[in-house]
Amino acid sequence: MKAEDIKKIILNIISEIAPDEDLSNIKEEVRLRDQLALDSMDFLDIVMELRKKYGIEVPEGDYIHLASLESCIKYLLPKFNRT
Repeated sequence: MKAEDIKKIILNIISEIAPDEDLSNIKEEVRLRDQLALDSMDFLDIVMELRKKYGIEVPEGDYIHLASLESCIKYLLPKFNRT
């Protein structure tokens, strides 16, 4: 799996969780919370979707790695390539 694939996966999950958000201008290096109206429950939903759809476990201590799209990609790339 490539970085672009993971980007699409994360954006698809966010679009399901927050369908009213405009994801067309997301800056990869900026925290998602600074760009979108996401709260802690939304991030928990992202983690749950990753586990449910892709079998990817994100321990609570690693949630910080999901702050930006860029950090999501860096964190998830080795996890997706392991499965």
